[in-house]
Amino acid sequence: MMPHLARIEEIVAETASGDVKTFRVQFLDPETSFSHLPGQCAMVSVLGVGEAMISISSSPTRPRPLELAVKQVGRLTARLHEMEPGDVIGVRGPYGNHFPFEDMKGKDLLFIGGGIGLAPLRSLINYVLDNRGDYGKIDIIYGARSPGDLCFKRELYDVWPLAPDTRVLLTVDRGDEEWKGAVALVPHFLEQVHPEPEGKLAITCGPPIMIKFTLESLKKLGFADEQIVTTLELKMQCGIGKCGRCNIGSRYVCLDGPVFTLAQLETMPAEY
Repeated sequence: MMPHLARIEEIVAETASGDVKTFRVQFLDPETSFSHLPGQCAMVSVLGVGEAMISISSSPTRPRPLELAVKQVGRLTARLHEMEPGDVIGVRGPYGNHFPFEDMKGKDLLFIGGGIGLAPLRSLINYVLDNRGDYGKIDIIYGARSPGDLCFKRELYDVWPLAPDTRVLLTVDRGDEEWKGAVALVPHFLEQVHPEPEGKLAITCGPPIMIKFTLESLKKLGFADEQIVTTLELKMQCGIGKCGRCNIGSRYVCLDGPVFTLAQLETMPAEY
């Protein structure tokens, strides 16, 4: 339960407004036994301010520095955004389950992300790319409110499209004078792309409203509940099932999730 101390090595502004930043951190004790799997989260703390659950955006195949993408939405994240390289934070965890990357072997993968929701997907995408021979074709559908709100632009434009059998398809809610890509909400864009469900798994993460309509679009496209994986980490708070903020019926997102198949969600109250 005690956090590991970690020093911020580098801070990268992901969005034009700077409301999303990636923090690359190194543990002060090089022997720290912190290891995670794609989809897991960490509890990040700032002394005298508090702590918050944050998705780990780096792949376990690239364990150090640990990367945490943080959107400024409250007191803790606002303080984090004020910090600079060299400052020290607390990190404990990892928490939650992980994406079923073993069950995904041999299948085509369709990633569908929105906004900061690309952060946990990025961990899995880079894991899959680092084990490229184990997986089929990869499509990455990603959207944001505007071109300036797209995160991880270097990988979106310069890295992932160059990987074998990998496509990156981008959309924004509203374009600008320089934007030449699609302009559509993610679920609508998904239906325009019209991926075939045969031999494919869909993995989605984003704002709750995007997830809700993306799940409906995937079902409309013929994906079975067992072919759809999503993550609900935005509901998590304490990470140990004590605060009651993330329970859905008798299940706790922080203990039983944050990764669920739609088949699992269909057995739970529709509170997600």
